[in-house]
Amino acid sequence: MLWIVSFSSRHLAWNPSDSMNVFSCSLPSRTADARRRIDSPRSPNLKRLTSRVVRLTRRKQLHQIFEEIEIAKRRYGKLNTIVMNAVLEACVHCGDIDLALRTFNEMSKPDNCGLDNVSYGTLLKGLGEARKIDEAFQLLESVEEGTAIGSPTLSAPLIYGVLNALTEAGDMRRANGLIARYGFLLHEGGNLSISVYNLLMKGYISSGVPQAALALYNEMLNLELKPDKLTYNTLISACVKINKLDAAMYFFEEMKERAGKYNQEDIFPDVVTYTTLLKGFGILKDVRLVHKIVLEMKTCHDLLIDRTAYTAMIDALVNCGSINGALSLFGELLKLSGWYLDLRPKPHLYLTFMRFFSSRGDYTMVKCLHRRMWLDSSGSISPGFQEEADHLLMEAALHDNQIDVATEKLSTIIKRWKGISWSSRGGSVALRIEALLGLTKSFFSPCIFPRVNPGAPIESVMMPFKAVQPLNGNLQLKEVVMRFFDKSVVPIIDDWGRCIGLLHREDCSELEAPLWKMMRSPPPGVTTTTSIGHVVNLILRKRFRSTCRPHYLQPINNVGCPTN
Repeated sequence: MLWIVSFSSRHLAWNPSDSMNVFSCSLPSRTADARRRIDSPRSPNLKRLTSRVVRLTRRKQLHQIFEEIEIAKRRYGKLNTIVMNAVLEACVHCGDIDLALRTFNEMSKPDNCGLDNVSYGTLLKGLGEARKIDEAFQLLESVEEGTAIGSPTLSAPLIYGVLNALTEAGDMRRANGLIARYGFLLHEGGNLSISVYNLLMKGYISSGVPQAALALYNEMLNLELKPDKLTYNTLISACVKINKLDAAMYFFEEMKERAGKYNQEDIFPDVVTYTTLLKGFGILKDVRLVHKIVLEMKTCHDLLIDRTAYTAMIDALVNCGSINGALSLFGELLKLSGWYLDLRPKPHLYLTFMRFFSSRGDYTMVKCLHRRMWLDSSGSISPGFQEEADHLLMEAALHDNQIDVATEKLSTIIKRWKGISWSSRGGSVALRIEALLGLTKSFFSPCIFPRVNPGAPIESVMMPFKAVQPLNGNLQLKEVVMRFFDKSVVPIIDDWGRCIGLLHREDCSELEAPLWKMMRSPPPGVTTTTSIGHVVNLILRKRFRSTCRPHYLQPINNVGCPTN
């Protein structure tokens, strides 16, 4: 079909003045643009600022957030409620409730941005997490009575914030009290919503009563409420807590049955479900079920296996002793992490393998894992993890009969970490190395008590008071400074001869000052019948340099005891 367009002669007539109108109306001049920029105020780009606050919140850089907010205030003037709500959320996320309260009060001032429901919900969540429950209830009461600034409405999100904090803390008494008072806001169809039941289940698990979570499930069934995925995951977690893994598998199979029978894909087990089951069966060392769950996870096409899932699978396999399967998955994870940085393993995974191989005495493998942990792991390595890794390397060398290497590692640990805890796994290894080295090559300069019975009274080995040569506290340091040339600590007495403190060499800083101004508190008192072993433990544990006999208040040094 041919379309014919007709033009009237009026439209085709040329007017000489139109040539100027065509150009003048379509393109504004630069002068007009400049005038418009001067006349109109500059609109602040607060969306970019809000995004910046959110990013800094994830990094917990609260100080940086407030620095940039102050710069923005000087540049733009008053900020809007959206930006300040993001700042309030940052304070809550970083756990600084006092700063959150100050920010909230600043927002409530008449010359500021004001408050809305989001502001109140964020602060209520923060008060709950900080366990300031009384303040949270007072804030809710002000909202309920209509006296709150900004006229917020009492709604379910405000209640959920406090309820979630209470259940995470395991404070079920107050959680049930909150529902009893404000539960009418949480009803759906005449009953409490599924979300409320999920929170209560989580709370009972946190409080150490997972059986109550199973009772809530029966209550939901009686009310004809259909559990969702979060409900099932919470129930499975409760069953794992009380080692009822048969019940956990029942809920697991029920999830898959409902998802397939009723075409409810949102009910199908997710990564959280599988990792929870792996944790339970890994603790019980059930190799068959662990392998079954791992195989099911690997063959499920719709399941996204992230770093947490890989870690759970490897931990469970290591706990069950299936080290070959764990190493296979670990190699797969390292290979995938070359393409996806989010899959780079955490230091925890390296320590898991190091614990296993150090007990086997495989020093080469532990040394390799120790080195690769610094190069290939994701995130920062905490000092606790670093110290444990050094201990495991020492243990592997000892179990591999490389005594010289183990001794070298022990020396490095002492220099780097300024000691070692005897109650730790590395401490027991250090004791075995000490026994192999003997007293002449010991790292810890052990106290030698020749022919001393630890059960004997301390009176049998204590020094006389006069032999210690105490100093009067009123003396100036310049008068007795040479006493500290060969003595690291000297008892201080008053005019009546009573011990009032100890003056240490490192505290002697003022020559013109009296000794009592620089002394430390007096040593602990023991009776003359106290056993030598008890006094030695007291000195070693508290690092005291002497003890005092209370009847005569005479300082004594125990023969053979170390001095700091």
